[in-house]
Amino acid sequence: MRVRLTKTIVDSSAPGAKRYTVWDSDLAGFAVRIEPSGTKSFVVRYRADGGGRTAPQRFVTIGRFGNLTVEEARKKAKKVLGQIAVGEDPAAERNSKRREMKIAALVDLYEEEGCYIQRGIRQGEPMKPLTKQYTIGRLRHHVVRLIGHKRITELNAGDVERFFRDVETGKSRKDEKVGHRKRIVVRGGPGAARKVFRDLSAMYSFAVRRGLVDANPCDKAVVKKTDGRRTRFLSLAEVRKLGEACDALEEEGLNVKALNITRLWILTGCRRQEIVELKWDEVDFERGLMRLADTKTGQSVRPLSGATAAMLRSIARTDGSDYVFPADSGEGYFQGTKKLWPKIVAKAGLKDVTPHTLRHTIGAIATSSGEALAMTGAILGHANMRSTMIYAHIDYDPMKQAADRVGDKIALALGKAA
Repeated sequence: MRVRLTKTIVDSSAPGAKRYTVWDSDLAGFAVRIEPSGTKSFVVRYRADGGGRTAPQRFVTIGRFGNLTVEEARKKAKKVLGQIAVGEDPAAERNSKRREMKIAALVDLYEEEGCYIQRGIRQGEPMKPLTKQYTIGRLRHHVVRLIGHKRITELNAGDVERFFRDVETGKSRKDEKVGHRKRIVVRGGPGAARKVFRDLSAMYSFAVRRGLVDANPCDKAVVKKTDGRRTRFLSLAEVRKLGEACDALEEEGLNVKALNITRLWILTGCRRQEIVELKWDEVDFERGLMRLADTKTGQSVRPLSGATAAMLRSIARTDGSDYVFPADSGEGYFQGTKKLWPKIVAKAGLKDVTPHTLRHTIGAIATSSGEALAMTGAILGHANMRSTMIYAHIDYDPMKQAADRVGDKIALALGKAA
């Protein structure tokens, strides 16, 4: 799009699903870039090394709309273009200075410009707000705290390994009061170390793409990147206990939304937020489908079992809300499951069970019942077969029965029949 940039034009440029740029028709190379998050930044585009079609194309960010008016940004853009006209390369100079930046400053830059999905079918899309919040939180609580003082070009594989061990042993642990009834609790540990290692690696991949560093030090670091596949899932007997616990708690007056969410978790195998944030227009009773608008893998279509459809039909709709489980007060969806979930599993007498365990359960039961991995993947909404393989556990009861059938035949042949 090319138009003379004015405050009205920039104000009216709404964010879209992807980043886009509106070019100024009066000053060549001057533009405003609109991010999916709504951030609007003024930029200058130019070709280095004297110009020409073969010269590298570069961008310089002038500043954010709001901090600068359109006319202030235009004046700055003219100065930058003047520097370029006499042979200077502002972007290269900026990157040269950035090579000396500290890791703490890189976290700031990554938060502002780098929080995009790097792989998979959603590559290039912005992180979901909650994902970005957790990612930057981990980087600030662990990376900035322990190695934020280092220059980005100084970090090597050995430093990364030491950092990993420090997080693993709890050196970044803290418990800080930050307001009325609000605390920041950072525990560290093996799980935190693995997660923040992935965050650090993604941030350095961003730095490599920007030309700020030559290599990602995480690539050669020798650390335990995974904890092994989780094998905890519920047996059918445990599913029965969970159902009985939900029924009992409903009679005792526990919030029925939390109980119905739990029932739908186990019936559908959906991820936690996929049910919590479910909207009525995503439920297609006629075709027996759930058309989820926004999941971990983007838009997703899931089959709706008869039992699930019957349960959804039994839930009364709330006037003025699109959510199946609206908040008890105010707008938005119900967010009380974290507090009530421990009561549900305690009532059922279950241990080491999370909402994601219920997702494992439907995958395990499906594969143990002989369902093809492709069908199990369709139920769970996986984008590729590798993800489904994680849930392809063998339930112990069918395995024991198979062993009995085989063992009985062999024992009979040995003359050792039970």
